[in-house]
Amino acid sequence: MASLRVRGGQKLVGRIDPSANKNAVLPVLCATLLSDAPIMLRNVPEITDVTRIHAFFSELGSTVDWDKAAKTLRIDHSTIPSNAKAKLPQAMRASIMMIPGLLTRLGEARLEHEVKGCTLGAREIDPHVQVFKAFGAETSYEGKDIVFRNTGKVESARMWLEYASVTTTENFIISALTAKGTSQIVNAACEPHVQEMCTFLEQMGATIRGKGTSMVSIEGGATFNEVDYTFVEDFHEVATFMALAAVTGGDISVRNTRPEDFMLIDRTFEKFGAHVEHKDGWSRLDAPEQLVVQQNFTSHLTTKVEAAPWPYIPADLLPIFIALGVKAKGQTMFWNKVYEGGLTWHTELSLFGAHTLLCDPHRLITFGGDKLVPATVTSPYIIRVAIAMLMVAASIDGESTILDADPIRRAHPNFVDNIDSLGVNVSWDD
Repeated sequence: MASLRVRGGQKLVGRIDPSANKNAVLPVLCATLLSDAPIMLRNVPEITDVTRIHAFFSELGSTVDWDKAAKTLRIDHSTIPSNAKAKLPQAMRASIMMIPGLLTRLGEARLEHEVKGCTLGAREIDPHVQVFKAFGAETSYEGKDIVFRNTGKVESARMWLEYASVTTTENFIISALTAKGTSQIVNAACEPHVQEMCTFLEQMGATIRGKGTSMVSIEGGATFNEVDYTFVEDFHEVATFMALAAVTGGDISVRNTRPEDFMLIDRTFEKFGAHVEHKDGWSRLDAPEQLVVQQNFTSHLTTKVEAAPWPYIPADLLPIFIALGVKAKGQTMFWNKVYEGGLTWHTELSLFGAHTLLCDPHRLITFGGDKLVPATVTSPYIIRVAIAMLMVAASIDGESTILDADPIRRAHPNFVDNIDSLGVNVSWDD
């Protein structure tokens, strides 16, 4: 694992063009397996999981042309032979979303029992198995593999999720396109990246009703067209660069063509005394000299940031706001309602001199505004936690080291170069 050296203490200033959202790109890539028509994808980031999917498609027999400099990816799955075998890449959780396409194409897909991903706690695959069974697939264990087989009884289905899982929702929508008739999912996830996958599928020829709501209907049996699709900016990355401005007292503008997704995110920045402005396709945060936790009108209650499925604050963004809580004068409670392993890294913040208290696996209080010092800290395998540690280090005079910072590369190919261009000295130590 690589480390990051950060020489902080400078106000970050400048403009940034963010990359596309990993959580939109990966399900779209998986969904392309449904089609034999040529597909052009633009603004594709050069990240670890895209590299893995590219390699898998090539091994499967697809014709894939990835121009990394131009950020384009041409895909033609019509060249996959009917006798191809598919054992999905183990090192990424997105693998599970390739199963519907592989069942339709090859009749079978294999997945290792332990599907990897960020270390956020238990992430069961049972809801996915229920989806595949609802659309007629058989599931069994063979050694360390979970084997999914197409029984030929693919019929429309209706499912009510126990919780609004993003990947389960995406798998249901992709699977529903392989069945004739109308399928419906209730308590569907509605995050921007789920909506973007639906937008891509609609351009490909799918009929989807209720996109962006908790009840989505999908018409199966569509004929898929040739499509040329450009991914939009990653709202996680847009918010992260604005948080970097806030934590360093800087002034950063980030290209953002979907400001309508930011109303609650903007209000969360306001809780720390930072204001966001959206204008002419750009989002700007010009930070105050000192972040201060804003008091509630109900003064005896602690200021709170709650993370849960969209339209709450996304759990993926909670770490960047924890970094603001460490810097801002005052107390803030952070509540991760999604992952029981999402806050255990807070002990690393104490190495910077931060004062935090873990109430239980889901709630953390920061007592911010203390003087922080450079430190060597270790990141868990969680993308936004590595970035949060980088944010804190960037706000402190002196050199800090973030060990095991590789998760950043899973989502943000140019992140370190971008930060360096804004005025902080950051380098990889591979």
